[in-house]
Amino acid sequence: MEARKLRIVFMGTPEFAVESLRALVESGHQVVGVVTAPDRPAGRGLKVSESAVKKYAVSVGLPVLQPEKLKNPGFLRQLAALNPDLQVVVAFRMLPEVVWAAPRLGTFNLHASLLPQYRGAAPLNWALIHGETETGVTTFLLSHEIDTGQILFREKEPIHPSDTVGDLHDRLMLRGARLVVKTVEALATGDYAPVPQEALISAAGALKAAPKIFREDMHISWNAPAEQVRNLIRGLSPWPAAWTTLRHRAGTAHMEMKIYGAETGAPGVPSTPGETNTPGASQGPLKTGALFETTIPPGTIRTDGKRYLEVACADGWLRITDLQLSGRKRMKTEEFLRGFPGAEEFRAE
Repeated sequence: MEARKLRIVFMGTPEFAVESLRALVESGHQVVGVVTAPDRPAGRGLKVSESAVKKYAVSVGLPVLQPEKLKNPGFLRQLAALNPDLQVVVAFRMLPEVVWAAPRLGTFNLHASLLPQYRGAAPLNWALIHGETETGVTTFLLSHEIDTGQILFREKEPIHPSDTVGDLHDRLMLRGARLVVKTVEALATGDYAPVPQEALISAAGALKAAPKIFREDMHISWNAPAEQVRNLIRGLSPWPAAWTTLRHRAGTAHMEMKIYGAETGAPGVPSTPGETNTPGASQGPLKTGALFETTIPPGTIRTDGKRYLEVACADGWLRITDLQLSGRKRMKTEEFLRGFPGAEEFRAE
């Protein structure tokens, strides 16, 4: 069937959503309006800041609506006046039924997981935290329950061992934008077959949720296996960042440290737990698993004072590569050690 031009209202706020809006505009689709978050004070100076989506929409001359409340009668009248055939949602807030059910073709959402897995606000973070090797993007029709509507299309994306949430965000932002265009074109021609998520649940196995990330979720437990801690770190890097507290053994000082990068099984560090933290010590791989000396308390720090900083986990050492002390800039471990002598006198908690 030949596609007809659909009148599209786009809803989104952060940079992740900009690429989908850009893809719709640059592929010639008729975007008749953009709905995004109101301008908010941000930063140390509390300067009023516009959303990334608004900045792009204004730059290409698209009408922008910024409602405080989505059920506001004035906003609903403005939305109805745009007469959309379809609404596209990418990284926006929950919509009331009076909004998502209004267009002739309804409203579809782009979600950064392979639904029905990882329903919720932080699918990218939780996929990495759980050590997944694959994720993807899904477009689905909005319904009453969050992230449960009928699936239109899904596309897979591998997760590489070195990926952080920042890496995955950028790849899925582009893959998702292409899927948004594909979905709009399918809806325009009628060439699609929605699939109820219930039909996929048995094949998906146990469902994993992706709730909003809170501060306690970001706190590192050094009692966990090293690979589990590494997955937490990369699942929160560069935002919102995993953290730990450095506490002096004498109890005289403590400070918070964010960790952005870490490695397990890396060469070039002392191979035997309990070796002295001196330059020139014998070199070898990090020990993990059954070979690890279980008498070393998790959170113990060892370092040569120049090149490496490691923290003991339940089954081995984790080498920290990228960090930030509270009130200071983010830096590599080598730079940190130059300005922080005696790091081995602290423990991580």
